[in-house]
Amino acid sequence: MNLLILSSSTGGGHEMRANALKSWWTEGKGEARILRPLENGFKLYRWGTSLYNLIQKNLPLFHYLYFYFLEYASLHRGPRRIIGSKNLLSEVKDFSPDLVLSVHAHLNHGYFRLIRDCLPAQKGKFVIFCGELDDGHGFSRHWINPDADLFAGPFEETCQAAVRRGMPEKKTMATGPLLRKAFYGKAGQSDREDFLRKYGLSDSLKTYVLGTGANGVNRHREVIDAFDRSGDRCQLLALCGKNEVTLAELNRMKDRVKVPFMALPELSAPEMALVLRNADCLFARPGAGMTTEAIACGTPVVFDLSRGMMPQESNNLNFWKKRATNVVTTSRPSRLPELVTRRIPFIQVKMEKKPGKLLDALEGLVRG
Repeated sequence: MNLLILSSSTGGGHEMRANALKSWWTEGKGEARILRPLENGFKLYRWGTSLYNLIQKNLPLFHYLYFYFLEYASLHRGPRRIIGSKNLLSEVKDFSPDLVLSVHAHLNHGYFRLIRDCLPAQKGKFVIFCGELDDGHGFSRHWINPDADLFAGPFEETCQAAVRRGMPEKKTMATGPLLRKAFYGKAGQSDREDFLRKYGLSDSLKTYVLGTGANGVNRHREVIDAFDRSGDRCQLLALCGKNEVTLAELNRMKDRVKVPFMALPELSAPEMALVLRNADCLFARPGAGMTTEAIACGTPVVFDLSRGMMPQESNNLNFWKKRATNVVTTSRPSRLPELVTRRIPFIQVKMEKKPGKLLDALEGLVRG
């Protein structure tokens, strides 16, 4: 069974889910391929994804303007509006998918029609997997296409938001989070020792993890300086992802600060799961990807809202408000030493050994 996954590099969550699904599907279900129509199509679409990431990195609040422009411009709502689809359709025909799954809001209408029209009638079942955790200002109307064969989401809140916007309830399914393999199952007893040994940490100190987005968004310097001034006894892990500039800058800071910290390059899925399961607190923006990983690991989170909040981030905060005892946010990263003295809330859901409900639903669609 051939599974075609439509994704985009806007933010990090879409790509994380796309690659996770590809990995799960190729373990016995069949072949899988990821296509990125926006990045690999018309130059204007490629520019639009770059603009999204630039706004996310530098001024998240401005994203309200960009988000609502895309909501009402509907650039990809119909197949006739889409420019430069020749190469995409050539790849689709070559792969001949039995099933097409989109993990991005702007690939669920025009691209869906283009792909379905170029495939035989018995092929091309279409599924939407929406990674949003709840309803909110940032729940795009483009997630909803009643003509799709299935709308899946991680939680009931996701599906309820879709139904309120016009998705037939019988076509919705809460399948649980779609994450990389390391986030499923329970932590082993030796995890704590492995964690401390791997990163040279002390078991007697609290460990606070400073998160980063796929685009290198972080406030690590401000937080490290704040902890250094506070004199609090703790240790920090600063996740730098692919941001080599931040990694080098933080390593130069070590000689002038007293607070123990380690700057880490991009982590593998097992490393990330190990860190989140053993952190006393995560400081990160409320993006769907990292927030879902924190939920899977039961990690307490303080949410970073510096430079404003993106509309999509409001969806995830709404979920946190419903499921946790409270939500702790700050627009000033320097306040983190003060905030971690409080009881930081967490959410944890039961994680099975794999996203079986989603995989079985997809297989069922193919087999009819």
